[in-house]
Amino acid sequence: MNKPSLLRVGFLEGAKYPDGTPIGMIAAIQNYGAPRAGIPPRPFFTNMIAEKKKEWPDAIANLLKTNNYDAEITLKITGASIAGQLRQSIVDTNEPPLKEATIRRKGFSKPLVDTKRMFKSISFEVNGKGK
Repeated sequence: MNKPSLLRVGFLEGAKYPDGTPIGMIAAIQNYGAPRAGIPPRPFFTNMIAEKKKEWPDAIANLLKTNNYDAEITLKITGASIAGQLRQSIVDTNEPPLKEATIRRKGFSKPLVDTKRMFKSISFEVNGKGK
């Protein structure tokens, strides 16, 4: 039986925009900002980790017990949960506000959402096997 030991959650390697730009790169720029390009930080990812990371050990321990100590099932459930927390963090992030020119181009003022490709690409994998 395979003993999973690694869970990865976020914007995995294969996630790209139609022009080939890695979604993880754009997510990092959005999270940390790019001052030279006039992009302020909107730390949706780092804020989510800071807010939720203390919950994860107990949740994993409880899931292991509930799932008869099946690590693969536990990590898959955990991955889906953390991916959901990351999506919710994008929904909840509204500061700093977008520039007026960006609002006009998009037609709405919600940061971190344009085509929703970044939001939809959030995924997880257990030991290199995606969901």
